[in-house]
Amino acid sequence: MLDVRAGRISNDMTSKKRRRHTPDQIIRKLAEGNKLLAGGTELDEVCRHLEIAESTWHRWLAQYGGMKANDAKRLKELEGENARLKKLLADAELDKDMLREIASGNF
Repeated sequence: MLDVRAGRISNDMTSKKRRRHTPDQIIRKLAEGNKLLAGGTELDEVCRHLEIAESTWHRWLAQYGGMKANDAKRLKELEGENARLKKLLADAELDKDMLREIASGNF
C-alpha cells in the first residue's frame, strides 16, 4: 500500500521503524521460527510472521543459534568487557610510545 503525505510517496515496508531486538527476544524468535520450520512452514513465511528479513534470520542463527537466554546475556557482557579491555590496552600502548619518544629525546 502506498501512502502519500506532504508530496512524498512512501511504501509501508520501507517506512517501518527499525527496531533493535534484545538477545532474549532474538532467542525467543529463533525458537518460535524453528518450531514453525519443523511444522513445515517455508522460511519466507516464518520471517514474515516474525517480522524480520531472511538475512536477519540467517545472521541471528549464526550468532545465537543453540544459545539459551542466559548464554546470550553473558555473551553481550563479555563483548562489552572485551571492548573496554581493548580500549585500555590501546591507551596503554599510546602512553608507552609517548614515554619512549620522550626518553629518546626525539620530540
